Amino acid sequence: MSNTTHTVTCIAGDGIGPDVVSATQEVIKAAGVNINWENAEAGYKVFKAGVKSGVPEATIDSLAKNKVALKGPLETPVGYGEKSANVTLRKLFELFGNTRPCVELPGIQTPFTGKGIDLIVVRENVEDLYAGIEHMQTPSVAQCLKLISRKGCEKIIRLAYEIARAEGRKKVHCATKANIMKLTEGMMKRVFEEIAPEYPDIESQHIIIDNCAHQLVRVPEDFDVIVTTNMNGDILSDLTSGLVGGLGIAPSANMGADVTMFEAVHGSAPDIAGKNLANPTAMLLSAVMMLRHLGEFEAAQKIEQSVFVTLGEGTALTGDIAPKGKGVGTDKYLQALINNLGKSPDNYTPRDYKPIKIPQLPEDPSYGSTKLQTFIGADIFIASPMDTKSLGDDLVALSEKTPLKLKMISNRGTKVYPAVGGKTDCVDQWRCRFMMRDENAQMTDTDLMALVSACATKHIWVHIEKLCLLDGEEGFTRAQGED
Repeated sequence: MSNTTHTVTCIAGDGIGPDVVSATQEVIKAAGVNINWENAEAGYKVFKAGVKSGVPEATIDSLAKNKVALKGPLETPVGYGEKSANVTLRKLFELFGNTRPCVELPGIQTPFTGKGIDLIVVRENVEDLYAGIEHMQTPSVAQCLKLISRKGCEKIIRLAYEIARAEGRKKVHCATKANIMKLTEGMMKRVFEEIAPEYPDIESQHIIIDNCAHQLVRVPEDFDVIVTTNMNGDILSDLTSGLVGGLGIAPSANMGADVTMFEAVHGSAPDIAGKNLANPTAMLLSAVMMLRHLGEFEAAQKIEQSVFVTLGEGTALTGDIAPKGKGVGTDKYLQALINNLGKSPDNYTPRDYKPIKIPQLPEDPSYGSTKLQTFIGADIFIASPMDTKSLGDDLVALSEKTPLKLKMISNRGTKVYPAVGGKTDCVDQWRCRFMMRDENAQMTDTDLMALVSACATKHIWVHIEKLCLLDGEEGFTRAQGED
């Protein structure tokens, strides 16, 4: 056991947060680790005090200084605040990697008991659809921008491999929807395939995300590390938690190049707060991850084994995981955990954990932008109640004197003009694709403004996307039915 004293920001959180955090602190102390807990606030009380982010300046300063935090569940109350305080914390400190271990625990019976599940989901944590960039394009059509960056993909993929190495794991699956979203999800797949050869000691395999979910229910024991994009990872990590008993026992870490935050992923359960009923297992296992991050490997293993022994004994479990009518209070579960420190569970071989090497990439915003970009057209999104043919014919006439011509119109991703047969149930938002009349010419902003001005004489445009070539390859996708 080291003699180092660590200073850690502690955000007890809302509801049962203080209950599970204080229990965790007691176990850490009993395991012989010296931690100076610097208390900070976020969540419900902060929102109610008028801080719209739910995170006060003092908490931000504490995290920036200490670099490590243990956090209880936070509540975003209805009627207060704007963004989730959890998301705010992740984005402020570029906590780009969410890691969620999923391990079969003794004494927790599920339909998958005996499968030997031991995997970890590594989820990109700050971009994708969760960038939260949404607009109402018409009163009945909403848009959300899915942003995937080369840098974001590289950081999370490298983190997944480094976690695999640090934990002695042998296989990394990259789960994407690249068969449909060929540019965004496809970027994750392409970067994965570029980086994989740098880790020849680890088996690498791409898998379509829906097949991944399917196989996780069929053969979860076949997975070791799964790396994926933000929303896919959010869904998949909850699925994997369900395989071994639910969110009440699920730990997690939010990792960045400078700051790392460890938290249980369950809710605040205000109905049982302060009633000696809360289960601190998820917070304890999150703290085990924190101790490894701090280099306290011996104490981390000691606490983890105590959890396994206590769960396996089954004689002092909180009501959410105990047989009906046999649950005990948080205090008795806590005492059993402390009494079992130093014991090892039967048939258990601990992993030989090593420090995780966090990827460090250049902060240059242009990182990864190595291809020549040339513009050849534009998609103009128009809000209109007109029928398909009338709108198309009108735009052909309006653009006649500009350097661009109408190629096609799509509605909800399907080409509808010129007509291709079949029937599409259209809405009042149309993607109108214009291309340069001279196929060898590059589109200038002057060309585009002339087109927009012409269209705007009769129609409401709500969004514009330039169409580019990257080293001669199309940097855009085609509509269903578009040639």
